Amino acid sequence: MEESRKVAVIGAGASGLVTARELQREGHRVVVFEKSNQLGGLWVYNPRVETDLLSLDPYREIIHSSLYKSLRTNLPRQLMSFSDYSFENGNRLNFPEHEEVLKFLNEFAKDFGINELIRFNTEVVRVAPVEFGENRWVVESKSEELSSEEVFDSVVICNGHYTTPRVASIPGIHNWPGKQIHSHNYRVPEPFKDQARPLYTFCIFTS
Repeated sequence: MEESRKVAVIGAGASGLVTARELQREGHRVVVFEKSNQLGGLWVYNPRVETDLLSLDPYREIIHSSLYKSLRTNLPRQLMSFSDYSFENGNRLNFPEHEEVLKFLNEFAKDFGINELIRFNTEVVRVAPVEFGENRWVVESKSEELSSEEVFDSVVICNGHYTTPRVASIPGIHNWPGKQIHSHNYRVPEPFKDQARPLYTFCIFTS
């Protein structure tokens, strides 16, 4: 049997929870660092948007969530399930609402004891190799006003890449006199009722 290792998992979204579960199943000692006060990552809905609707201002308050209120998955619930944990909660609509996905992730974490591994409200600010070739990692984290360093055998980064939107370079777009908004800052349709608006889309993603 492989030697038990001390492993840091950064992020308690879907990928972080599955990673923690598999490492735990293999007998490793796992610590999950989560910046926010709850698990779920990008599946946590936040009705607030950023003050800069294009998210270009480097000094803006960053809102993590990109979910809009009426979002459903673009995959059926059968494909949203994990191999050993089926997606059976909520109603029977084939494409679940985002609230159902978050409930599913919370139940998964509870049933496999992952909640006890998570350090909420704790942000990882630095990961660096241990000096002198020990093949281990120093993880520096902060929680409120406290900072700490801890050594791990391995680190798994599961924090995703959707907090900072990518803004396309479109010639002439700055001449548009109307409001410009990135989809990261869209929540509900009511503010745009009866408005003429061009829509540019460039890609889709799944989580």
